[in-house]
Amino acid sequence: MHIRHRPRKRGGTDGKYRWLYGTLRASSCPVNARERFLAATASLPVERTPLWIMRQAGRYLPEYRALRESRSFAEMIHTPELAAEVTLQPVRRFGFDAAIVFSDIMAVPEAMGVPYQIVEGTGVVTGRTIASKADAEGLCADPDLVRERLSYVAEALRLSRRELGTQTALLGFAGSPWTLACYLAEGRGAKNGAFTKVLALSREAPDAFDLLMEKLTAAVATHLAFQIEAGADAVQIFDSWAAAAPAELYGELSLKWIGKIVAALPKNVPAILFAKDAPCPPATLAATGVQVVSLSDSLNLRAAAERLPASIAVQGNLSPALPDGDPEAAYAATRALLASMKGRAGHILNLGHGIHPQARLESVAAIVAAARDFS
Repeated sequence: MHIRHRPRKRGGTDGKYRWLYGTLRASSCPVNARERFLAATASLPVERTPLWIMRQAGRYLPEYRALRESRSFAEMIHTPELAAEVTLQPVRRFGFDAAIVFSDIMAVPEAMGVPYQIVEGTGVVTGRTIASKADAEGLCADPDLVRERLSYVAEALRLSRRELGTQTALLGFAGSPWTLACYLAEGRGAKNGAFTKVLALSREAPDAFDLLMEKLTAAVATHLAFQIEAGADAVQIFDSWAAAAPAELYGELSLKWIGKIVAALPKNVPAILFAKDAPCPPATLAATGVQVVSLSDSLNLRAAAERLPASIAVQGNLSPALPDGDPEAAYAATRALLASMKGRAGHILNLGHGIHPQARLESVAAIVAAARDFS
C-alpha cells in the first residue's frame, strides 16, 4: 500500500482553534473538557486523558431505552430535537469530555437515494443494491442536495452545541466509502463481515466500483464538512468493515478514498480514523492524513503509539467487554491502560469498539472515575 503521508496543518494564528494552539502551548493547562479533548488530538500536554466512548449514546442507557419505547430508531435519527437529546444523555450522566452526534453511517447513502432500515437481528438492510455502473450512475452526489437531505444532522449538532456551549467537545462522523460500499453492494450486513459482492464488483466491474467510490467519497466529504460548519469540533470516519478488504488491496479499496476525504476537510479541524481490525499497521492508517488513529483492543496501544509520529494522537483502546463486567475490574483495567500510556502525549481514552447494550452503568462510571483519578 503506497500512501504518502500528508501532514495536516495545525490551527495556527488564523485557525479555528488559535486560542487552543496558541495560548495552550504556553500554559499547557486545558481548562475544560473541550480544550482537553482538542489538546489531546493535537498531541499537546493535558492534565488528564480525555474520555469518550464509541456508541455512548444508545441502548445501554435507561434514558435512551425509555425514549425508544415511544419512538422508532428512524424517527429519533431524523428528528433533530430527539437526536440532540440522545446525543446529550451520556454527557449529562457521565460528564464525558466529548459528545458524538446521534446519527447513522447509512445517512449518507440515504441522502444519495438509497433508503435503508435497521432490522432487529439482521442490522442494515438497504432498499436497493449497487451492482453495475448504471446503478452507481443513479446515485445522487450533488453537494447541495446531499446537504439539504442531511440538514437534520446539522440541526441536531446545532441543538447539541447550544447545551454543550464551549465546555464539552462535539463530534460529527460518517462511514468510510469502503464500508458504505460494502452495504450498498451486499444490500445488507454480511455474516462474519464477508462482503463478497463488493469485492466481486471491484474485480469484475472496476469502472462501476470506481464510480461508486468517487460518489461516496464526494458525499462523505460534503457531509463531514457540513457537520463542521454546524458546530462539530472534530469528525470521526468509521471504516467498520476494514477487515473485509484483502490486506494487499486495502490501500486501494479504502485508504485511498479516505485520504481524499481528509484532504478536502478544513485543515484546522481534527479528523479521527477508526478502521476496525484494519489489515495494515497503524502508521499506514495515519498516512491518510488524519490527526488521530483510533485502535481496537486487539493491539497493544503503547506499542502502536511508539510506531507513529509524535504528532499523531491515538484513541482507545479498552476492551468493549470491560463495561459489561465488574466495576472494580473496569477501574483497574482503565488505570493500567493509562499507566501504560504515561509520558506519551496525544491519547484519547475510549473503547476498542462500540459499547455493548448490556453494559453496566456502574462499570462505565468506574471507567470515568479511573480517568479522572489518573493524572
